[in-house]
Amino acid sequence: VGHAPDKSPYRDLRKGHAFTALYGKFGGSGGEFGIGPHDGPTYGFRYDIRTGSAVQIGLGFAHGNLDRLIVDPFVELANRVSGPVKQSVNFAEVNLQLNLTGGKSWHRLAPFVGSGVGVTFPSSTPQDTSRFNMGHKIYLALFTGVRIFLTDRVSLRGEARVVFWKLKYP
Repeated sequence: VGHAPDKSPYRDLRKGHAFTALYGKFGGSGGEFGIGPHDGPTYGFRYDIRTGSAVQIGLGFAHGNLDRLIVDPFVELANRVSGPVKQSVNFAEVNLQLNLTGGKSWHRLAPFVGSGVGVTFPSSTPQDTSRFNMGHKIYLALFTGVRIFLTDRVSLRGEARVVFWKLKYP
């Protein structure tokens, strides 16, 4: 019944640990006034523990050089908004991933969905005199994507994610 093992489109995923280099583009609006960090490149790494089942857990660390606007309520309206200026933000995250094909790949493809919870570590922005301070934000990330296995040990990962955090304005 089914396929001969050497002709099957399904391949077992290796159990164990995986390191992944990350690069991406962070987008968004920066909140109601555009003063939250948004729009810029991010890079980092991710460490996953793959059990060979449908569930995978991981830790991720990323750094972003993001744009943000400065809105100073203490100056006249015509000069109130300036920027964008750069603000670097570090992200640390714990995530849980559900492999949609279980512990196998299908034609070397392994689609997934997942979520993560993390915390931000933003740098200060000396140009900002409006008293806005992003502070450490706890965020929720939802993601989906696919891994393409080039070999049993090497894969490419494509992922789209949505990050939610709450900004407080002075």
